[in-house]
Amino acid sequence: MKVCVFGAGAIGGHLAARLAHGGADVSIVARGAHLAAIQANGLKLVSPDLNITLPIRATDDPSTLGPQDAVLVTVKAPALPSVAASIAPLLGPDTVVVFVINGIPWWYFDKAGENLAKLRMDELDPNNALRRAIGVERTLGGVVYSACEVIAPGVVEVESRRNRLIIGELDGAISARAETVAAPLRAGGFVIDISADIRTAVWTKLLMNMAGSPIAVLTTQPPMVNYTEPAVERAIRAIYAEGEQVARALGCAPVIDVEASVTGGKNLAHRPSMLQDLDLGRPMEIATILDAPVSLARITGVPTPTLDLVVALARLRAKAAGLAGQ
Repeated sequence: MKVCVFGAGAIGGHLAARLAHGGADVSIVARGAHLAAIQANGLKLVSPDLNITLPIRATDDPSTLGPQDAVLVTVKAPALPSVAASIAPLLGPDTVVVFVINGIPWWYFDKAGENLAKLRMDELDPNNALRRAIGVERTLGGVVYSACEVIAPGVVEVESRRNRLIIGELDGAISARAETVAAPLRAGGFVIDISADIRTAVWTKLLMNMAGSPIAVLTTQPPMVNYTEPAVERAIRAIYAEGEQVARALGCAPVIDVEASVTGGKNLAHRPSMLQDLDLGRPMEIATILDAPVSLARITGVPTPTLDLVVALARLRAKAAGLAGQ
């Protein structure tokens, strides 16, 4: 099976390594020093269960790779327009594209039932670039749980002992093509779930990002430090509650144990992805992880006072750093 991982940073590099270890014919689209290191020395994965260096074909030019059986898009949301502009050479008649991204995805309202299908948030796909270049028919949703980081060019370090990817068709079908994508990842050591409700999976992960990421951006500290302030813990709990009400107003019932999440956060030294972007001067996923849920709260009429304030402050912090993305 030919699989291209488009955007092989921390998550993309981890998935690429697992795919290759599981027997897939893997290529990656990357850039900069990370790309140069992989081209020269291979992709190194350092994780609790696997320490391996793999010779994976890497390029910054998708036209050199040819059509794929599957493409996993793992770039951050601000880079999605560049994916739309360059992905065409990877797409054959039956190529499936799995978007493994955080936040509200561009396809969220497609094939979602009569009520949601009437909604659109144009900012998630400016000028319908992804819709035109890829289309909803070949698209699968993806939600990943994996604490990892590029610790040096060509080297991805994974902190999680259990790494999980949820894949789902937009219409809730359990499809053969989703299982086909899952097979080499399972063989490579990833836990893969095929979901009949990918939107609820999106919200379950999004609630965690909404609660932790903007506060980490404001304090520039990891969760274990932020939870030392009781007022911060109260704000995090309030964001969980407000976000869950928005999700339910949209017909989703996210499954999350807030008490377990809070307990885990008090011991979590891992810096959230949004904070890593701030640290490294990279565009931040403000639009999809923070602004979109606030917009959906307004659409559904759900009051979200704590979320509104924290998101506004995080947005100002990102703008001050010149990293607000789209």
